[in-house]
Amino acid sequence: MKVDLVTAEIGSTTTLVTLFGKLGSRNAAPIDQAEHFTTVREGDVTLGIERALKKLEEKHHEPINWEEFAATSSAAGGLRISVHGLVFDMTVRAAKEAALGAGGIIKHITAGKMQPQDLKEVAAVNPNIIVLAGGVDYGERETVEHNAQLFAQSDLAVPFVYAGNIAASERVRNILESAGKKVTLTENVYPRVDELNVHPLRALIQNIFAEHIIHAAGMEKIQSMVDFPVLPTPAAVMQTTELLSEMHGDCLSVDIGGATTDVDSVTDGNPELQELSISPEPRSKRTVEGDLGVFVNAKNVVQAMGQQIHQSFPNYKNLLASISPYPKTEMLERFAAHLGKFCLVSGLRRHAGRMRYLYGPLGRQKIIEGKDLTAVRCLFGTGGILSRSRFSREILLSTLNLSKLYRDNLLPGTEIKLYRDSSYIFAPIGLLCQLDRDSAIQVLQKNVEHLNP
Repeated sequence: MKVDLVTAEIGSTTTLVTLFGKLGSRNAAPIDQAEHFTTVREGDVTLGIERALKKLEEKHHEPINWEEFAATSSAAGGLRISVHGLVFDMTVRAAKEAALGAGGIIKHITAGKMQPQDLKEVAAVNPNIIVLAGGVDYGERETVEHNAQLFAQSDLAVPFVYAGNIAASERVRNILESAGKKVTLTENVYPRVDELNVHPLRALIQNIFAEHIIHAAGMEKIQSMVDFPVLPTPAAVMQTTELLSEMHGDCLSVDIGGATTDVDSVTDGNPELQELSISPEPRSKRTVEGDLGVFVNAKNVVQAMGQQIHQSFPNYKNLLASISPYPKTEMLERFAAHLGKFCLVSGLRRHAGRMRYLYGPLGRQKIIEGKDLTAVRCLFGTGGILSRSRFSREILLSTLNLSKLYRDNLLPGTEIKLYRDSSYIFAPIGLLCQLDRDSAIQVLQKNVEHLNP
């Protein structure tokens, strides 16, 4: 069987292979899918890909040949990043937004001048990349130069990226390169007060991810299969969410996985509320909740639910012992859906900003902190449990009354439209939209299911 494109989504638990055909036409569509447990522990992720392809060949009774092969990955531990800036609410947060949007995992953050103890903490998280930021352009430069000097004296042998005050860029480069460090300069993530500039740093981190993932344990042979750089799976889902925003307006997507719950939003918020915001937010924002997952982190979710889990599932301890990405009984599937609902609600609340009141000489003042989701009109669910579970509609419908239950959170209203990634293709679409944008739109239109009236 000849197909136009094969994509592989290499996850922490499973590897999903998708076949696409008739690209470049109005009939562009996913042909079929198969998955297998990810084989990082066997030292070669291509084994999981090949086994998934073999399932498809056995199903269709013929070999599969393709024009192009592309892949995303969140396996091999992802891309661990530490971020170091001047003021947390400004350059540090901006650098963090860029790193998360690129699909990285933030392992350590510092604000202000670092101390020798900070180096030990950075070394302990074993980052794959270190981001230095700090100061608006032509502003304060002493802090970032101090931090660069400290890193220059360390034994850390990882790539450095500088995304701070342009006036300090050459000085920082010289300090680090003189010590034998590899450093790349990019645009300031916070060039002026109240202005975010996260996209150049995001793109650079994605390029570094592609280089890193090729050399990660179990990933060495992936280069022999792919025709394009490997993209971080979260970054691919963000690409899809941005494409959906062009099709549907302000929107967000929630990806509930076995280990994490990722929320991507594309919105500038309500114009009437923007004047109350105390700090800028990127239009495209990603948050990743590393403690919210329905398989690897199921135990953490149960603990967070407290007494509620006892009431809903008195035998939850037995269910926890048997939980799997492929539930074998309806009770296990219901249990996983119950955890998924908690992950969805918690992930949205953490992603959303809050409304607060300050009291001063002029009386009470209302302010907004964080991302305003009140202008979002469409919510898309993806990931194993939201794409595949028979209870996915029930899980997603639980979001309709959140704005009433949590009035201080800047959540979408009750009129939000709910959609499901019915073919589990948001990560593959993120790849496809970079190769054939029109086909990506065609596929999305046919494979996103509207759930509420």
